[in-house]
Amino acid sequence: MSSQKLSPKQNKNEKKTENEKKNFRVMIKKASGGPNNLMNQGVTALLIFVALISLYSLINNSKKLPVISVSELARDIASWTVSDVTVKGDNLDIKYKDGTEKLSKKEEGTALSTTLKNYSVTPEALAAVKINVQNDQGFLYWLISLSPIILPVVFIIFFVWFLSRQMKGAGVQALSFGQSKARMTLPSDKENKVTFKDVAGAREAKEELSEIVDFLKNPKKFLDIGARIPKGILLMGSPGTGKTLLARAVAGEAGVAFFSISGSEFVEMFVGVGASRVRDLFDIAKKSAPAIIFVDEIDAVGRVRGAGMGGGNDEREQTLNQILVEMDGFEPNEKVIVMAATNRPDVLDPALLRPGRFDRRVTLDLPDRRDREEILKIHARKKPFAEDVHLPLIAERTPGFSGADLYSLMNEAAILAAREDRTKVSQFDLIRSIEKVMLGPERRSHILSKTEKRLTAYHEAGHAILASVLLYADPVHKISIISRGRALGYVMKLPIEDKKLQSKKEFIDDITVALGGYVVEKMIYGDLTTGPSNDLQVSTALARDMVTKYGMSEKMGPVALESGSGQVLYGSGRDDKEYSERVSAEIDAEVSKIMNDAMQTAETVIKKHRKLLDVIAERLVAVETIEQKEFEEILIANSITPKRKKDIEHQE
Repeated sequence: MSSQKLSPKQNKNEKKTENEKKNFRVMIKKASGGPNNLMNQGVTALLIFVALISLYSLINNSKKLPVISVSELARDIASWTVSDVTVKGDNLDIKYKDGTEKLSKKEEGTALSTTLKNYSVTPEALAAVKINVQNDQGFLYWLISLSPIILPVVFIIFFVWFLSRQMKGAGVQALSFGQSKARMTLPSDKENKVTFKDVAGAREAKEELSEIVDFLKNPKKFLDIGARIPKGILLMGSPGTGKTLLARAVAGEAGVAFFSISGSEFVEMFVGVGASRVRDLFDIAKKSAPAIIFVDEIDAVGRVRGAGMGGGNDEREQTLNQILVEMDGFEPNEKVIVMAATNRPDVLDPALLRPGRFDRRVTLDLPDRRDREEILKIHARKKPFAEDVHLPLIAERTPGFSGADLYSLMNEAAILAAREDRTKVSQFDLIRSIEKVMLGPERRSHILSKTEKRLTAYHEAGHAILASVLLYADPVHKISIISRGRALGYVMKLPIEDKKLQSKKEFIDDITVALGGYVVEKMIYGDLTTGPSNDLQVSTALARDMVTKYGMSEKMGPVALESGSGQVLYGSGRDDKEYSERVSAEIDAEVSKIMNDAMQTAETVIKKHRKLLDVIAERLVAVETIEQKEFEEILIANSITPKRKKDIEHQE
C-alpha cells in the first residue's frame, strides 16, 4: 500500500481551513445562542428569587401554633412547665416540657426578663427556663422584609431589559439585512464535495473548465507567461443539463472554497440591499481566496438595463451595477473566479458579456446517447439492479432527456420497485419510468365510457398510422389509451438517432402527424371533440415558427420576423413587432396554408389505410396498450414496412 505525503504548504492550508471552519461554527453558535442565554439566565434568577420567598413563607406558615399572652407565659413559667423560650425580635417561640409549642409577643423595646419580673416570676423559676436570643438581621430576613418593595422593582427592571434586548436584536437584524446569504462549501467538506468523476457527459465543457482548475491549483504557471485567467465563466444551457453540478465540480477538483447564491437572493424591496450583499459576498470570497463564487440564475439580476423590466424599481439595476464594479475591481492574481449559470443568455446585459467580465462562455447541450448512458451509470451506483437491466436500451429510448430527467427516471424506477415490495430494480421499472417522467403517472381510476374509449382509440390510431407511413416522422414505440397526466391517450414516438438539426420536411411531417387525431375524429364521427386541442396548439406554434423564425416559408422568404426567445432582445420588448400589419396578415395566411396542406395529406393517408386504422383501433379497445413489437407485426400484416435507420438513409 502506498501513501502520498502532503507538503507542508498543504498541511498548513488544511489546518487553516479547519481553524476557519471551527471559528465559523463558534461565531454562529455565539450569534445564535448569546442573547437567548442571557435572557434565560435572567428568567432563571427571577424564578429562583420568587421560589426562595415562597419557600420561606411556606416554612413559616406551615405550623399554625397557638398564640398566648405574656401573662399566660409568666404563669406557665411560674408553674415550671416551660423548657425553652426563643426571642426573635419582639416575637417569642415557646417550647414546653411536654413537647408542645406556642407563640407569644413581648412588649416592644423591653427585655423579656424585665417583663417577666413585672409579672412576679421568681428568679428561681426564670433560671429554670433556657432563653435563646436570635437577631433578625440576616440576608434572608432583610430579603423577605423588603420583598414587597423589591419584587415590583425587579419585575420592572426585567421588563425594560427584555424590551431593550428585543430592540437590540431587531437592530442587529436590520444591520445584517445587507449581508450576503451565500452558502459556503469548504474544501474539507468531504460529504458535499463533487468532482469531474461525478459529472457524466459534457466532455467539451469539462475540458474548457479544466484550465480554470489548473489556474486555481498552479496560478504561477499562467502569471509567469503573462496569461490572465478569465474572471467570469458563464454556463449556458437548458434546465437540468448540470450547470450547478459542473460549477461545484470545478471547486471540488481545485480544492477551493465554493460560495453559491441565487440571483434572486440579491433583490429585495429596499433599494441598495442587493448591492450591499454583492459587496459583502465579494469581500468574504477575497478573504477566503482562492475561491469560486457561483451565481445561479443570474438573469434574475443581469437582465438588459433600460428594457422597462422590474416595474420601475431600480434595485435590480443597482445590484447589476455593483456586480460589474466588483468584477472590474479584481486583480489578476486574486484567485477569485466568478461562475454564473443561466438558461436565458439572450436577455443578459451586454456589459456582463464583454471581455474582462463573463468573457468565457461554456454551453451545455442536452446529452446524446453515449452521454445519457454514462449519466445513467452514475445514478445507478447505489441501486440494486436485476439481471435483465440494459442501460444502453434506456439511453436509446430517452432522446431529449436532460441529466435531471435521467435522475428522476432512475429514482422513479426505484420507487416503483419498492412500492411492489421488490428488492431489485428491473428493466420493466425503467421502461415505465420513462413514460412517467415524460407524461406523468397512469390514471387508471379515470374510467372512460365505451364511446370515449373507442373515440380515443381511433384518435391515437390516426397518429400512429401517419407516423408509420410518413418518411420523415419518428417511428412509433408505443400506443396507449390509458390516461397519463392530462392526456387521455398517447403515442410514443422516438427518433432512430439523436438529431441536432431538423429540416423543413421533418417539421411538415410532425405537423401532419399531430393533425392525425383531428382528421380521424372528423372523418369517422363527423364531429369534433376537445381531444385534439393540444395537438392543434403544438402544430400551429410549430407552423408559425417555420414562417417567422426559420425562414421556411417560400412566400415570406429568408426573413426572421421574431427573435428566438420571444421575450426581449437587447432592449426590445416582448410585444414590439418589427413588421407591419400587412406582413402580419401574410404570416397568418402562410400558417393557415401549412396547416391546411398538412391536414389534406393526413386525410389522404388515412383514407388509403382505413382498414389498418380499424385494426389498430379495435386492438387498442381490447388491450389498451400496443408495444412496438406488436405494432410492427400489425404493420407488416397490412403491407407496411416498419422504419429502419438504413431505409431512411437510403431514401434520403
